[in-house]
Amino acid sequence: MTRLIGLAGWSGAGKTTLMTRLIPAMAARGLGVSTLKHAHHAFDIDRPGKDSYEHRAAGARQVLVASAHRWALMTEHRGAAEPPLKELLAQLAPVDLVIVEGFKRDHHPKIEVHRGANAKPWLHPGDPHIAAIASDVPPPGGDLPWAHLDEIDAITDLVLAHAMALGEFLGR
Repeated sequence: MTRLIGLAGWSGAGKTTLMTRLIPAMAARGLGVSTLKHAHHAFDIDRPGKDSYEHRAAGARQVLVASAHRWALMTEHRGAAEPPLKELLAQLAPVDLVIVEGFKRDHHPKIEVHRGANAKPWLHPGDPHIAAIASDVPPPGGDLPWAHLDEIDAITDLVLAHAMALGEFLGR
């Protein structure tokens, strides 16, 4: 059964760094992990001159590139709205755990990632979907479980304790 958890926080809080530390910790526990990352800007995983780029530039809606080592499917919106998180999650193959980075306004369980030096406000007082906190400073209120950003085993425990069934989130 695939389970779902998110990492949410302001830019510079350390979400990506935490993600790169959590994935091997989950693998060490025998879990397969997939990730879904939200980008707030245009991005490209291809480059001009490559055949797949030229296919997209010519107007292809989807381009699938495959090799003996990996495959990647690129989908162009072509003016359509950005797909919602549920639609994107439904595209992933079954795995033990999906960790979503970003999508902080969506209604899935999340671990708030907070760094005191950022001087940004906490998310959890205004988001009932934040289930736990990973921070370099103690959170205000003390009503949510938390672990220090350097305590990867403790954060891994929080992730596993608060992840929900993906099917439940998707309404299946």
